[in-house]
Amino acid sequence: MDDFTPKRLTLFMGHYGSGKTNLAFNFARMLKRQGKCVTIADLDIVNPYFRTKDSQKELEEDGISLIVSKYANSNVDLPSMSAQTYALIDSRSEYGVLDIGGDDRGALALGRYADDILAENDYDAFFVVNRARPLTQTVEQAVSIGMEIMSACRMGFTGVVNNSNIGDDTTAEYVRDSIGWAKSVADALSVRLVCTTVMRGLKLEGAVPVDLRRYEWQK
Repeated sequence: MDDFTPKRLTLFMGHYGSGKTNLAFNFARMLKRQGKCVTIADLDIVNPYFRTKDSQKELEEDGISLIVSKYANSNVDLPSMSAQTYALIDSRSEYGVLDIGGDDRGALALGRYADDILAENDYDAFFVVNRARPLTQTVEQAVSIGMEIMSACRMGFTGVVNNSNIGDDTTAEYVRDSIGWAKSVADALSVRLVCTTVMRGLKLEGAVPVDLRRYEWQK
């Protein structure tokens, strides 16, 4: 982690079930451990599987602020975003972690902030991929989803995060085997493979280059 300098804004985007919300949650906790003032903005407003709202108590205990639609954890599905999100984008000082909705429909929510984010130019936009999920099991499928997301949010990716896993059945061999696939996805999108995430306790020493192990996926 010592060689990694986070941008002020870090965006996690990906298809449903890719694990981007868990990554956003743990990435924010990593920034907080580094002594930074951190806020998570949950823009996952279209039929999400998991929401940061579900972990609000844990985030508050860690001193991490949460911005979420007032309709989170309800049966109301409206693209309503808090004015706090605009304030976070305009802050220029507070670190923001943005959890973007799955596929191109969810990414539309990000589009309204794209001009300001691009103007500041202090961001990373990570495309989270999970080879185990339907519709992203081949390089071609994952790239197609990625292109749809970029078109919808009017921003390009700065990197790919390989979060390939099959839950508790994930093995080191499974993760190792997914790296070449993820690298091909990144190459096709003309960005770098930023890292391959691993479940805490899964040992990959000697198998995965150090620069691909910056983040740790926690259950």
